[in-house]
Amino acid sequence: MNIQLHNGKLFLKLEGELTVYNLQALRKLIDSFSLDLVDNVVVECAALRYMDSGVALFLERFFAQLRSRNISYTLQNADENTFSTLQLARSKMAQKNKRVEKKQQNFLERIGKKVHAYYYNGLLCFFYFLGSVFSVFFKQFFLFQNIRIKELLFEINESAIKAIGIITLTSFLVGLVVAYQSAYQLKMYGANIFIVDMMGLSILRELAPMITAIVIAGRSGSSYTAQIGAMKITQEIDAMRTMGFDPYAFLVLPRMAALILTMPLLIFIADIAGMLGGILVANLDLNISLELFMDRFSEVIAAKHFFVGIIKGPFFAFLIATIAIHRGLRVKDDTQSIGFNTTKSVVESIFAVIVCDAVFSIAFTNLGI
Repeated sequence: MNIQLHNGKLFLKLEGELTVYNLQALRKLIDSFSLDLVDNVVVECAALRYMDSGVALFLERFFAQLRSRNISYTLQNADENTFSTLQLARSKMAQKNKRVEKKQQNFLERIGKKVHAYYYNGLLCFFYFLGSVFSVFFKQFFLFQNIRIKELLFEINESAIKAIGIITLTSFLVGLVVAYQSAYQLKMYGANIFIVDMMGLSILRELAPMITAIVIAGRSGSSYTAQIGAMKITQEIDAMRTMGFDPYAFLVLPRMAALILTMPLLIFIADIAGMLGGILVANLDLNISLELFMDRFSEVIAAKHFFVGIIKGPFFAFLIATIAIHRGLRVKDDTQSIGFNTTKSVVESIFAVIVCDAVFSIAFTNLGI
């Protein structure tokens, strides 16, 4: 290898076998001349016997540098192997440049693609899941012998009965805290008795249904996602389809039915626990006896407030169960996907419950209920 500069023309002679082992020497040889003094480059390849892809990539980068400086170059006496190696290097560089250009998207384009990929496609998958669930439900509903009573009772025990303790404790503590914070303000104005009105309306209409739904979403909803996701990873769902069993009938419907049937009961228990917390604070901090509390409660709290909270239960349960099971069915073949979809299940369920509760509040207020 040698290089000469004569009247603005750079002559580069390549000879022998050029590999990555002597690439550094070639780079130093070319860098020894400043391109500011060069008008034309001639690469002589008559004595070149072999050139690997590493050298070809280096030469193509050198040629690209020449083109960026508007310096012409000529490749002389190159054989077919040299030409093909250089063309391969040029095509690879072009593909890399295309990938780089593809990644350089503006902010709005990136946001739009993410919204389309995640929300639009995810919404279509969710509607497809709902359609499949309702299709199987109507088939099973008219055939009583196909209803899986044993599995339904098992899911009621797992998702509802075993959750009574945590729901009772959580509702009691929330009622205690709300009543205690309210009592401090009511005592300032001598309106102690109005704690009954406030606790009755807030617990029965809003707090008890919301607390129950959030606890169920974090406990039973995450359990649904993890269980079905693990079954998908171990290919148990595929095995069920192979044996002719419908996973929607055996896995989805019992869980959804169990949660929808038991959510009103759980809200009723949360109502009692929350009101007990309020009664305790009213008795200890405001000197309101149990009899006085109950008399005021029966006077000012209408039964409709209780039923408003109970009616929300099946809707909350439906949202939690469908989102949790749908997320479980979307688990991919890796354990990390279980954690990702379980987190998504809880977050999306709680968000859906809050939105649903807001819709109910607006509708009931406008209807005067």
